[in-house]
Amino acid sequence: MLPQGRFSFRHNIGTALDDARLPILARQILHEVNARIRALDEDILAYDRRLEAMVRASALMQRIVKVCGVGPITASAIVASVGDAKLFKNGRQFAAWLGLVPRQYSTGGRSILGRITKRGDVYLRTLLIHGARSALITLSRRTDRLSRWAAALTERRGFKKACVAMAAKNARIIWALLAKGEDFRLERAAA
Repeated sequence: MLPQGRFSFRHNIGTALDDARLPILARQILHEVNARIRALDEDILAYDRRLEAMVRASALMQRIVKVCGVGPITASAIVASVGDAKLFKNGRQFAAWLGLVPRQYSTGGRSILGRITKRGDVYLRTLLIHGARSALITLSRRTDRLSRWAAALTERRGFKKACVAMAAKNARIIWALLAKGEDFRLERAAA
């Protein structure tokens, strides 16, 4: 009777509640579920507004949010988790702490790079990778230096590997913003 999915449920719940063929108990339960969903939506909206206000109040988070693919949730999570970014020697160490660097195997004096290590904070790594996925989609419509780098990488390695590479690049950029106190400049991002 109702299509699957939360958006279609929200859209079609009014007609389901008015349907006389539906038993009274089912209508009451659907009405309660709908009220709970609306209350949760209002709570989520209130928390999002509080988080955005936190980002506006913090100069550090405002710098991080300017990076392509980093939003208020990611910025606040990084600031809360990292503490002092100067404890990391460089951006590569920070990316390694997040598990975004390739695993290295050595044999016969030859170094072989494998998949990412996935050691570190799973939540931060996930946020950065999902943000990179979003950034790659939006960067495909632009022509700046970072966009050209992302397009060439996607063409060469595929979308999923490009997402992880973009997340690693964003981690290094974020380290530079946190450790050096600089502002994000798009023209230097692809260097």
